Amino acid sequence: MSTQTEQPLSDLVIERVGFGIFVLDRAMNVLMWNRFMQDHSGLTAEQVVGKSIFHSFPELPRVWLTRKVESVFQLGSFAFSSWEQRPYLFKFDHDRPITGGVDFMQQDCTFMPVTRGRDVVAVCVTISDVTHVSVMQREREEAVVKLREYANLDGLTGIANRRFFEGRLRDEFTRWQRYGGELSVLLFDLDHFKNINDRYGHAVGDTVLRVMAQRVVGAVRTHDTFGRFGGEEFALLLPCTPLADAMVVAEKIRMTISGTPVEAEGMLVPVTASVGGASARPGLPTYEVLINEADAALYSAKRQGRNRSVTLT
Repeated sequence: MSTQTEQPLSDLVIERVGFGIFVLDRAMNVLMWNRFMQDHSGLTAEQVVGKSIFHSFPELPRVWLTRKVESVFQLGSFAFSSWEQRPYLFKFDHDRPITGGVDFMQQDCTFMPVTRGRDVVAVCVTISDVTHVSVMQREREEAVVKLREYANLDGLTGIANRRFFEGRLRDEFTRWQRYGGELSVLLFDLDHFKNINDRYGHAVGDTVLRVMAQRVVGAVRTHDTFGRFGGEEFALLLPCTPLADAMVVAEKIRMTISGTPVEAEGMLVPVTASVGGASARPGLPTYEVLINEADAALYSAKRQGRNRSVTLT
């Protein structure tokens, strides 16, 4: 009585479980094919059982799958493959939104020896749908990347913040100390920016900062580092650039900023900038000294009447 009731029950469980089950012999012929595999592949057990798995699914990774199954026959132990190693074995559709970023169901596979006595007579393969897990992990990884990016950016202007800028300057200064070459820094700020805020309001002032930053981004090289130092003060790191060339860039930036008034809330706001430049030279002890020299040049430009580029060397 026990044998008569248990067999149909085990068949029912195999048919209704929420993961794929199929069994292969050593010649890679299919011996069993459950409902999950039928529903997701579109092929019934009658169509698949008794034939090579590669006959029904020629797109399967033949060498990899054969080697995996053969290792179970030889060793008599379980084998596994996670979606992180191989995203999927079968190209099954998934039920995640298209925005999930995956084309097919992501699958974990388990290869289990089916033994009779001490002999492995078949290999049972299970397919688990882990699409949700993979999508969640990808979303977490993307979120971490975005957080790292945001941590390096100024919230108002979208350019590098001071912490990131100083980190890049420190790295470039270390490289310059080791290998020599040229390295320059420009510091600049917007002239009479407090008057802009007082006259037009802080919302307009913020727009001026954003527009100015984007203008400068379009005027510098991609390998230069442009950052906001705080308030209306900005910095530009120019690797492999002598001071004379850096001051040409300074004039280009100054003209870019002052060439066209900024349009904000229906008003045209005239903007000018003062720029100070400095360059690394033998004997310079730290990158902070380089920043201080550029800052001194900036204040010299202000004392001389603003809207100009100045270097002290």
